[in-house]
Amino acid sequence: MKVLVCGACGAMGRAVSAVLREYGHEPVAGIDKVAADVGFPVYGDISGVREQFDCIIDFSHPSLLKSIIDCAVEKKTPAVIATTGISDEQIEYMRAASASVPIFFSFNMSFGVNVLASLAKKATAALYDAFDIELVEMHHNRKLDAPSGTAILLADAIADSLPEPPVFVYDRHSRRQKRDKKEIGISSVRGGTIVGEHEIIFAGKDEMLTLKHTALSRDVFAVGAVKAAQFLAAKESGLYSMSDMIGE
Repeated sequence: MKVLVCGACGAMGRAVSAVLREYGHEPVAGIDKVAADVGFPVYGDISGVREQFDCIIDFSHPSLLKSIIDCAVEKKTPAVIATTGISDEQIEYMRAASASVPIFFSFNMSFGVNVLASLAKKATAALYDAFDIELVEMHHNRKLDAPSGTAILLADAIADSLPEPPVFVYDRHSRRQKRDKKEIGISSVRGGTIVGEHEIIFAGKDEMLTLKHTALSRDVFAVGAVKAAQFLAAKESGLYSMSDMIGE
C-alpha cells in the first residue's frame, strides 16, 4: 500500500512510518503542522498533497478530523483514525461518512488493550454486585487529553456489562460523601515518558482483583494501525473497530 500519514512528524507518525516499511508498505506523504525530514514529503494541509495514496492513517489532532474524513470520502480512500480526544459528534461524523468509504476507528490500536476490554466485560458481569469498580490510567507528561480515550473505551466496556448505566466520576476532592454504588471512578496520572498504562480495580470485601495493560513502546499502537489499514483494504464501506478485526 501507499499510505498518507497524518501527524507524520510526531512520535506516533514516525513509528507508523517505520512499521509500514517493515511490513512492505510505503509512506508516500505526510500531514503535519511542523515539517521535518521523515523521508517523504510533508504538507501543512491535506488539500496540498500531490501524491497518490491507497489509505490514510491518522495520528494527528482532532481538529484535523473533518478535513481527513472529507478527503477520504472525496478520493474513495479507506481511513484509519487513531487520534485521541475524538468527541461524540466527531464519531457521528465518521459514522455518516462511512456510508461511502471504509473507516476504522478505535480509541486504542493495541490488541492487548482490546482483549483487556473483553476481560473487563466478563469480570464486571461476574463481580459488579459485590465489588466497586475503579479505573486508573497513566501517560506521559505531554499528553493533552484526560481521561485517555482508552480509559473511556474501557469504562464503556464495563458500562455495557452493568444492568443500569453507571456514573463516571473524574474528581472526588470536592465531594464529601460516601461513594455511591453506581459510581465508576476514573483517575488520570501524567508524568515522565510513560507510554500508557491502564488498570481496572475491582474492590470487594476483603479482596481485590485487578486487570492491567502496560504499553512498553509506541510500536504496539503503530502495528495495530498498520494491520487496521491492511484489514480495510478488503472491506466495503462501513465503520469498523478493533473488535471487528480481532473477530476475523
